[in-house]
Amino acid sequence: MIARVQRSCLSGALFAPPSKSYTHRAVLITSLGPGGSIKRPLLSADTRATISASQAFGAEIDVDEEVKIRGVADRPRTPEDVINVLNSGTTLRFCSAVAALTEGAVLTGDASIRSRPNEPLLSCLSDLGAQAFSIRNNGKAPLVVRGKMKGGTAHLNGSVSSQFLSALLIASPLSEQDTRIVIDGELKSRPYAEMTIDMLAEAGIRIEAGAKEFIVPAGQSFRLKGYTIPGDFSSSSYPMAAAALTGSEVTIRGMLPSRQGDSAIIDILRRMGAEVSWDKGKGDLRVKGGELKGVDVDAGRTPDLVPTIAVLGALAQGKTTVFNAEHVRHKETDRLHAMAVELSKMGADIRERPDGLEIEGGKLHGAKVHGHHDHRIVMALAVAGMVAGDTEIDTAESVDVSYPGFFTEMKGLGAEVEIG
Repeated sequence: MIARVQRSCLSGALFAPPSKSYTHRAVLITSLGPGGSIKRPLLSADTRATISASQAFGAEIDVDEEVKIRGVADRPRTPEDVINVLNSGTTLRFCSAVAALTEGAVLTGDASIRSRPNEPLLSCLSDLGAQAFSIRNNGKAPLVVRGKMKGGTAHLNGSVSSQFLSALLIASPLSEQDTRIVIDGELKSRPYAEMTIDMLAEAGIRIEAGAKEFIVPAGQSFRLKGYTIPGDFSSSSYPMAAAALTGSEVTIRGMLPSRQGDSAIIDILRRMGAEVSWDKGKGDLRVKGGELKGVDVDAGRTPDLVPTIAVLGALAQGKTTVFNAEHVRHKETDRLHAMAVELSKMGADIRERPDGLEIEGGKLHGAKVHGHHDHRIVMALAVAGMVAGDTEIDTAESVDVSYPGFFTEMKGLGAEVEIG
């Protein structure tokens, strides 16, 4: 699918898409207990993969405006077939750990999933008493995981993804013995792990969390009976950036405070010169554009914002530097390389570094660009096209992974976009 984007001026309000990260966790954690309901879930390709995987582990799930779940009551069953996570890395990592509580499972996904690293998680699951390995012996899907995970001590390389830690924290309460997870190196994207710990606490799970060590007592039970999903800052960063770059004023509703690290987009936009006001009580977030200037951004805790920041930097005055972002290379695609290549086609002065990007701001022109089958690359390039005009983006259907209504919502604000 091709998205054709012209110069645009935006105005109005939209309701934030529900958080993908919270929806994944709510579905799986509720499924592991007796069950409950999830209000205002994100129903996208990724979250439906987690719903399907949870059903494979024995949960009964009805999907309507709410997701209603009859859970497995701490006894996930052995799946009867291969679990196909499609394009969802979160589903792959989380459900690999849950599979270690069963007699065994095989997990795979699309070509992107089969290129993403999982060795740190496989190593930890093996340390904790399960059998976990890659069929191709390269740490990548297809994965085979056999239980049952007993507990003990595992050392986790934290430099690739916090999803590995979240996966272990979700599964460990059902281990036979207490689990101790020690982080080696820096834990990237820590806010996502903190999100997991908060949701597990709401489900009645006790975790002793330190800077480098996490202890999970054995013999616990899940009891998350109801959860309302907050608005998603990662997805909302695109209309926020579009408003800032086009000199427009846009209000995003449903942006209540949460553990999402990508709420850092508010501070980034303010530092660049946009006017941002946030009524935390009502959840209304207003962005008004202006003349933007380049800034330095540490992406260690907010990897999903990197494509958005790259576009902002390419159109701001002066230099923008994104650093501490090497882990961004291990997402659906190498997002550092993808943004450098595609924005260069549009005239950006952008250079890759091993751990980030250096961008000299200026003007962009329209071009035919590749979306890399990556929802965040497609949406970021669409924002760039709203300033540059005459921009064609392929693989535009990828937005269904996290923000199925993206193009419709942007058109509702006045964006000049055609899909075909």
